[in-house]
Amino acid sequence: MSRIPLTLITGYLGAGKTTLLNALLRDASAGRIAVVVNEFGDVGLDHDLIIETTEETVLLSSGCICCTVRGDLVQALEGLFEKRSAGKLDFDRIVIETTGLADPAPILHTLIVTPGLGMALRMDGVITVCDAVNGPATLDAGFESVQQVAMADVLVLSKADLVTPAQAERFRARLGALAPGARIITATRGAVPLTDLFGHGAPDMNGALPEAEAWVNTPAYALSSLPLAPLAKPLVPLSTGPTHGLFGLAQAKGASLMATIAPAARHDDRIASVSMVFDDTIHPMMLDIWMETLIAARGPDILRLKAVIWADGFDTPFVIHGVQHIIDPPIRLARWSGEDRKSRVVIIGRDLPRDVLLESLEVLKTRPMMQSLPT
Repeated sequence: MSRIPLTLITGYLGAGKTTLLNALLRDASAGRIAVVVNEFGDVGLDHDLIIETTEETVLLSSGCICCTVRGDLVQALEGLFEKRSAGKLDFDRIVIETTGLADPAPILHTLIVTPGLGMALRMDGVITVCDAVNGPATLDAGFESVQQVAMADVLVLSKADLVTPAQAERFRARLGALAPGARIITATRGAVPLTDLFGHGAPDMNGALPEAEAWVNTPAYALSSLPLAPLAKPLVPLSTGPTHGLFGLAQAKGASLMATIAPAARHDDRIASVSMVFDDTIHPMMLDIWMETLIAARGPDILRLKAVIWADGFDTPFVIHGVQHIIDPPIRLARWSGEDRKSRVVIIGRDLPRDVLLESLEVLKTRPMMQSLPT
């Protein structure tokens, strides 16, 4: 059963999120969109500004969606699905517009961990609206806007007609450095082509392998993923302990993959993004060990994890999406073609040096010894 795509529209205060949403609602080719709007404060000004206000629009006004209203968000989404099941309304996708102060991560957490929603919804992408006039100063002033940019799948450059071409290009370059894998598009009067906005998130099981590879987009991170000296590849003993992890495999003992990491500089310099391509298949146990250790060591600082994994013993690839310490259950793609069986992994981190992230990825190249340890 295909999951309903959900798009998250974020961006700092005054960037133009509502203008973009209005343009979407005016476009008949967008299909039937259910909208959840969150306005920080007692009066839902953004709700009043939405031109096509319909029964499918839900206003959350009890606070910022990233902290105090995640329960409201769940209720709003569940209410939409209840009405859909009862035949009272119909929609093809859901769009959430956050406040300018929202952190996208807790919203993505909610969608992943809430029973029922994770099965009904598919994250179709994080869209961050960036104001060409005030955006550079906003990035300088606070880390919230930097994090919104770093986590984006699509960056919409608004108000570009109000700055010089040189200023717009400098801002685009800065955005590209913060989010190398994101698509950057320029809005015209707040509108952008729908094909540029939708379809850039993690695919579902009916998605094709090229879609998953485009979502991970490892080539975009190549410049930041500087090569390291080759590490030793020790064999890791396989224990006979209880099963666990993404693939339910036994846990290996004694693995230590992450060193203590000192904080980096503030704002732009706090963001690090790396990628790695693996020519050989990855042992599921090593994938479990790597992710569990990474999450345990620095989970809150892993803004996003994207991966297409070819695992030993499986004839189709898996798509994996993680946000901080939460990993979405792997999606096994039913459609794939060609001989390319390379795994691709991207990590976007906060206050994590690139060399440490790359060193952790090297662990995925190791192979376990298939033997039992004494109890």
